[in-house]
Amino acid sequence: MRVDAHHHLWDLGVRDQPWITDAMAPIRRSFRTEDLAPAATSAGITATVVVQTVPDVVETVELLDLAATTPLIAGVVGWVDLAGADVADQLDRLLTAPSGSWLAGIRSIVQAEPDPAWLLLPAVLDGLREVASRGLAFDLLVRSDQLEAAAGAVSAVPEGRFVLDHLAKPGIAAGTWEPWATQLAELASCPNVAAKLSGLVTEASWSDWTVDDLRPYVDLAVESFGPPRILFGSDWPVCTLAAPYEEVVATAEALIDGLDATDRDAILGGNAVAAYRLHDRARVA
Repeated sequence: MRVDAHHHLWDLGVRDQPWITDAMAPIRRSFRTEDLAPAATSAGITATVVVQTVPDVVETVELLDLAATTPLIAGVVGWVDLAGADVADQLDRLLTAPSGSWLAGIRSIVQAEPDPAWLLLPAVLDGLREVASRGLAFDLLVRSDQLEAAAGAVSAVPEGRFVLDHLAKPGIAAGTWEPWATQLAELASCPNVAAKLSGLVTEASWSDWTVDDLRPYVDLAVESFGPPRILFGSDWPVCTLAAPYEEVVATAEALIDGLDATDRDAILGGNAVAAYRLHDRARVA
C-alpha cells in the first residue's frame, strides 16, 4: 500500500474555513474526494487518512460517514474538545456511531493556542489519556515553540500513540534551525511518537522552493525518529499553494531516496497503517 497519511476535504457550502487567510485565497473553494482521487491515483496512492480542519465534532461525523462510503479513505483523524469534562462521552459517541469504526485518531488545533504549554494543562492530559485508552492516535498540530510542551505531554502519556504533523512547521523559508532542531530531537526521543513529512512545501517559499531547501529538515527528522516512525502526508489541498499533488509525492520520494527499499516503502505506506491502526478498518489488509 501507498498511504497519504494527511489530507483535508471541505465544502464551503456546508461550513466556512476561517483559517484560510487572504494569502491562501487560491484554496478558498470546496475540495472533495473527486478532486483528490485522480491525482492520488496518478501518484500511486492507494489509501488516505483525512484530517479535520475545524474544531467542530459535526465535521468529524461527516468525515466518518464519507470514509465509510469512499474506498480511497482508510481512516479519519477527527476532533473533540480535548479539555472538556465530557471528553470521554464525546469519544464514545463518535466510536459508537454507525461509521465510528473509521475513526483512527484525534487532533486539536494546538497551534492556535496562545499558551505554548497548553498541552500540559491537567485537563488536556486527562483528555489525551482518554484518547489513548480507546486505542486512538493523537495528532500533534503544534508550532515550533510548542515542541517542548509536546515532548512533556507525550512523556506524561506513555500509553498513547502520537503523530507530529508537519514536523512542527520549521522555518524553512527563513532558513531557521534552532531551537527547532534540538526540540524536535527531544520529542523524537519519546518512543511513542511518529512524525509526518507533511506540509513542508508551504513552510518553504511557495514560489521558488527546491527539494534541497527541505532536505536538511527531513534528514534531521529521519535521523531523529528513525525510518520506522516517519510517515508521508501530502497536506492536500493546502500543499497546492506551493506545488501540485503529484509533485509533493515526488518530492517526498526524492527526499527519502537514500534509504533502502524497505524503509522507503514503510514511510510511504506501512508506517501509516501501523500508526493509525488502519489494518483495523475493513478495506486495509
